[in-house]
Amino acid sequence: MNIKSLLLGSAAALIAVSGARAADAVVVAEPEPAEYVKICDVYGAGYFYIPGTETCLRIGGYVRYDIGAGDVGSFDGARSNDVQDGKNQGAWYKNTRFTLKTWTGQETELGTLKTYTETRFNFGNSNGDPDFGPNDAHNKDVSLNFAWIQLGGLRVGKDESAFDTFIGYAGNVIQDTLVPYGDFDTNVVQYYFDAGNGFSAVLSLEEGSGAGSVDDLGNGKYGVGTIDSYVPHVVGGVKWTQGWGAITGVVAYDSNYEEVAGKVRLDVNVSNELSLFIMGGYGTDDNLNDPTYDQPAGGRGFYKQWGGNWAVWGGGTYKFNEKTSFNLQASADDWKNVGVAANVAYDIVPGFTVTAEVDYLHAGKFDEGSTDNVAWTPADKKNSVGGLLRFQRSF
Repeated sequence: MNIKSLLLGSAAALIAVSGARAADAVVVAEPEPAEYVKICDVYGAGYFYIPGTETCLRIGGYVRYDIGAGDVGSFDGARSNDVQDGKNQGAWYKNTRFTLKTWTGQETELGTLKTYTETRFNFGNSNGDPDFGPNDAHNKDVSLNFAWIQLGGLRVGKDESAFDTFIGYAGNVIQDTLVPYGDFDTNVVQYYFDAGNGFSAVLSLEEGSGAGSVDDLGNGKYGVGTIDSYVPHVVGGVKWTQGWGAITGVVAYDSNYEEVAGKVRLDVNVSNELSLFIMGGYGTDDNLNDPTYDQPAGGRGFYKQWGGNWAVWGGGTYKFNEKTSFNLQASADDWKNVGVAANVAYDIVPGFTVTAEVDYLHAGKFDEGSTDNVAWTPADKKNSVGGLLRFQRSF
């Protein structure tokens, strides 16, 4: 065998081996499909699709820090005993809150299916809570403020009373209940109707909340808010909304006391900068026990929380610019209680607002000559002043 034959044979062998190896397929693992979060813009900003579903979810909330001083209600100030001499004296009211909110939405053959939840966590001083001492700072109870399901116009679950939510709260001030306009927390079964032309209505069956004190015999004495039978509280309301503002009316039946209360409200958009409102309330009280010194909670019922038969609230908001607004509310009732609250709210950056508020309360009496018939107020003084500084980051 010569060298030429040897080289040719070696080349043929290499080609054969290379061809055999080339025939073997290279197996590459397929990448797992990535599950990306998709934006859902059907219900507004912030929603996204829960992966693998047609449900849109939004998560939000706020972190808030309050500093209060004075003697108007529990927000504006606190009382404390001096640790050295025991003297009772004014002190700062402080509270930090974290609020977690969730919204969901999904389109169904019966309409939009929605949920809303709001849970609040608080740390601050007790303002005289006997369980913690006169001014101890501590983690407070976690509260479930909202947790409802809504399909079309039907809503069930934990909400605030339609007596307040449908007609609207009493202005954009922090202390909007110097003269109270109704209780809030309740379980509901309610139906909303929206005609699409500005007319809307609501019918709400409500449980109420809270309970009165109990005497030595175990009998309830006053202040019962939760229904005490199978008969629910009932709220109905109608509203007419147009570009200039709205007219709203609500009527509530308190099944515990068999009393009726109602409110009528007018909202007016004067300009892009100025909006005003006025709201009047009237309630019967034949079966309600008026507050006294030894029973300060009284029996105001769940809806007619103001003193006497009538009450009025009014105020408005003026926007100086995109960052700054001024808010004012004044209120009065049949028992000559008078409240005034005013604040300036300033958006330092989007989502971060600082609000400075001053509050005034005149505690009136509906019977000046009797010590047994004194309107309950959150302050011992006849004229009280307080203030609150609030920092809030909303997201």
